[in-house]
Amino acid sequence: MEFKLALAQALRSIRTSRGLTQEDLGDVSSRTYVSILERGLKSPTLEKLVDLAVRMDVHPLSLLTEAFLLTGKESDIEELFARVRQDLDSLED
Repeated sequence: MEFKLALAQALRSIRTSRGLTQEDLGDVSSRTYVSILERGLKSPTLEKLVDLAVRMDVHPLSLLTEAFLLTGKESDIEELFARVRQDLDSLED
C-alpha cells in the first residue's frame, strides 16, 4: 500500500478507535480537511500530524508506526522497532 493511503487509513482507524468524529478534531483541523486526509487526497505537514495525534491522545510515532505497518513493507512491529533502535543507536556513535 502506498504510504499516503496507509497514513490515511491509520489516521481514520485511530480516530474511530478513540470514539472520535472528524468534528471532534475541529480544534486542530476542519472536518473537511480531516476528511481529505483520511481519503489520502493530501498529506499533512509534520506539525499537523503531531497536533492530530496529540488530540487523539496517541504519540505521533504510534500513528506513523501504524501507517508503516499498513504499507506491508515491514512484516511486524518488533522488526520495525528493531530497525528504529538500530538506526538511533548508529546516531550515537
